[in-house]
This record gives sequence, C-alpha cells and structure tokens, in this order.
Amino acid sequence: MSTAAIKTARRVFEVLEYFDEVKRPLTLREVSAHFGYPVSSTAALLKSLLQLGYVDFNRPTRTYMPTMRVAMLGDWIQASLFGEGRILRLMQYLNEMTGEMVSLGTQSDVYMQYVHVLYSREGLQYRVRPGTVRSMTRSGFGWLLLSAMPDAEIDKLLRRVNIEEDDPARRMTLDELMVPVTEVRQLGHVYSRHTVTQGAGVIGMLLPPQSYGRRFTVGVGGPVDRLEEKHDMILALLREAIPRFLPG
Repeated sequence: MSTAAIKTARRVFEVLEYFDEVKRPLTLREVSAHFGYPVSSTAALLKSLLQLGYVDFNRPTRTYMPTMRVAMLGDWIQASLFGEGRILRLMQYLNEMTGEMVSLGTQSDVYMQYVHVLYSREGLQYRVRPGTVRSMTRSGFGWLLLSAMPDAEIDKLLRRVNIEEDDPARRMTLDELMVPVTEVRQLGHVYSRHTVTQGAGVIGMLLPPQSYGRRFTVGVGGPVDRLEEKHDMILALLREAIPRFLPG
C-alpha cells in the first residue's frame, strides 16, 4: 500500500474522530486549521466523504456534518463486542457508584488499548482517551489480560515485546513478568499503583469472554489516595456487578 493511500486513510479517520470530539458541524477552514492540513487537501477529502454519503454539507452555514451512515457503521460492534450494551451499563453503574473514572480495555496486538472511558466527577482526576495504548507487560490491565493466557503464549508475546523494545534496560524476563501475572491469577483482580503514571492507579477485573473470543478488562481508576480509601468498596462493587450485568 502506498504512503499516500495510508495518509489519506489516516486523515479520514482523524476527521471523523474530530467530529466525535466536538459534536457539532464544522467548516472547511476549522478542519484545515485544527489538523494543519492544506485547505485544498481538506476540501478534496471532505468532498470525497460528501460524495460517498458520509458527511452532509449545509450551504447557508458552509458546514459539514457526519450522516447517519457513519453512526450506523458501528451498530453491530456494540452488540457483538459490548454484549448488546450490558458492558456499557456495567461501566455506567460503576461510574455512578464510585464517582471515579471507569475504563474498558482489550488487547491490540502486543498492546493493551483503552476502548471506552467514563470520566470521574471529581475535581482532581486522571484522564485517558479511548484509543490510548499501554504496554501489555507493564500495565495493570495488561497483566489482567495476560493472566487469562497460557504461560507459553505469554512467553511468545514477551519475546515480541522485547524485540521491539529499544531500551535494553526495559526488556523483561519471563520470571519477572510472571510475578504480577501470578498475583492477578491468585487474587482475581489487579490493584495497580504508580505503574504507568505516578500518583495514579486502577483496580480492575477481567470480564467474561465476549463474542469472537474477545477479552475485556474493566477497572476503576484515579488518584491512588482516593483508591486506597475506596479500595474495599470498589472491589466489592466489581465482584457483585460483573456477574449481575454479564451473567455467565
């Protein structure tokens, strides 16, 4: 695939994600200025999306807006991967009960990726955007996902991670990695503190396997001092709510 084709595909998704972020119609110049794209390239991109039926153009306001065709593209994903809304309802429940950020993660190649996040209502909070990736071997959610794998599969993944790691000091041995993974297996949950971000942590659990064998993690995250105060309550909520919202 040519570099130009890859660039065009990336820009299409960047523009659609920008609409999702601002949640309003946008002008050509707003899109161009936000991304630093040339006006001519932005005009060609939006014209293509218009012709394909993915955006509408309002001539009086000279603004573009995604169509229902974009909204319909993801309908089957929520049903197939998110348990027909049950996972989202679980997250909303945990968010309301704890007042903290609730995040959903899954494996993406050798990374853990956040796929959905509900933010805290607290003034002091740590925020992570959906789509953000973390190391599978150096994150709480990563350890949760690894805990469901056979040891031989963990070994293969670690070898790939180590090959891609530029800093030799950050390469891990299997014995080192199995320490947190074994702890997660024994406890049935993860309580990660200061692992990725100093001062932040997460208390999380694996969800039952979903369609197509996908595994997800759900966790309550925030400043470590607040997680310490709410630790027992959060753990009790996870243990009670997961089987209730996602019965085996």
